[in-house]
Parts: sequence; C-alpha cells; structure tokens
Amino acid sequence: MSKRTDLVKGFYQKYDEDTRLTKSRQGQLEYRITMDYIHRYLKKGASVIEIGAATGRYSIALAREGFDVTSVELVEENLNILKDHGKGLDNLHAFQGDALDLSRFADNTFDVTLLFGPMYHLYNSEDQHKAISEAVRITKKSGIILVAFISVHSILMTNYLYKWGTFTEGYKENFNEDNSIKHFPEQMFTGFDIVEFEELLKEHSVEYITTAAVDNVLEIAERRADFTLADEDFETLVRYQLDNCEKRELLGSSVHLLYICRKA
Repeated sequence: MSKRTDLVKGFYQKYDEDTRLTKSRQGQLEYRITMDYIHRYLKKGASVIEIGAATGRYSIALAREGFDVTSVELVEENLNILKDHGKGLDNLHAFQGDALDLSRFADNTFDVTLLFGPMYHLYNSEDQHKAISEAVRITKKSGIILVAFISVHSILMTNYLYKWGTFTEGYKENFNEDNSIKHFPEQMFTGFDIVEFEELLKEHSVEYITTAAVDNVLEIAERRADFTLADEDFETLVRYQLDNCEKRELLGSSVHLLYICRKA
C-alpha cells in the first residue's frame, strides 16, 4: 500500500463523507450544480462510471433514475456505506479500486465518466496524468468526462486566511518562489490553478467543453456564526450559480470545480 493510499484511507476513516453534500448549504450547492451538469450530457440508456464515488451520493441518485452505474471507491468504509445505500439497485455495480488502475474495465466502455474524488489527492504529475489517462481510456469515443478539482486559491482563502487566520504559511506551502503550484500530501487536499489544470488535460485525447465553479464562496460565508440562508434565498443562489458558474472571473473563488471534456 502506497503512502498516498494510506493517507487517503486514514483520513476518510475518520471523516463523515456520507453527509458532506447534504448537511451544509455549500455541500447542497455543490451537489445541485454538479448534478445539473451531469444531466446535460446523459442520454437515455447511458452507462456511467463514477471514479472516487465516496459513499455514492451521485452514483445512487443516477442509478435510481435508471442509468447503468458503476462505482469505484478506494476507501473500504465509504464503499460499504455505498453498497448499503444502494441495496436493491441491480443497475448499480460497486467495486473497491484506485483511479490509477482501472484495468478491470475494458477500453471504450462508458458513455459518461465522472472522475470526482481522486484529483484532490494526487500529488505528482505522473499520478495525475495516470488517473486522467485511465478515465479517458475507459470512456467511449465522443463520450463525456467530468473531472472534479479544487482551486489552490480557495484553499488559501477558505482555510489559511479565514479559518486559521494566517496567510504566509499557506502561501509558502502551496506556491514555489516562481509562483508555480506545489502539490504535497501533508495538506491532504491539493489545489490547482485553473489554467494549470486545463493545461494538464491538453496532454490527453480530449476536446475541451468548459470549466465550471460549483460552490462559489459559500463555504466561507457559511462559517460565520450568524450565517443563515432561507430556502428561497438558496434557490436564488442556485439559479445565480447556474447562470454564472462558467464565467472566468468566478472560477478561482470556488472551492470545487468541474472540468468537462469529450473524448476525441
């Protein structure tokens, strides 16, 4: 077992991933925007694979809609919860596995591929490219690939500046002297510059569609002790985010982002 897999498994054994997308407004917004984008590219009868499926929020929802869904999750505890939630869904197929090795799946198998968790925890270029290559390989020609990643700028603002009240430490930890990005396991979650991430995908056989911000600055706002957001306001925010989430000026302020492309 590698240092990376030990680190990831150790973290998620203690973290309540199952409620992440439901217990906060930030999680709810991320889920709503992400599902909206998934549905834009799903056609009736489509086969879907989610790599890094966690406890299956997306996989199970899509299976309940009638799609044939395959879920791959590295952490056994998360996978067990996914399987438990998905009982009775014959069109949901769940496996323990790593995004760097999807050899159990043949080339050109899936219509839509969701690479949703792994890029948060891949700390060197070789692993990053391997995960993307595997996702591209198993996707059908002209199939759609959605890749989730985190903004390094949001890590600085949301964690170091706002949560921990420091900035110099975070800047030194996440940036080299030439302002290039560091990817290091000690922080657990690694962030990318938007252009850096888009350049990463240019080395693969994909056609770029768009990059979208899925949660804006809501994580920062929600940490205020007096924060409240009525249902009507939240629905307005969802509509606002859907209307504006591809604008370049908003991308870096969002914690979570989606890179969307088509296999060439």
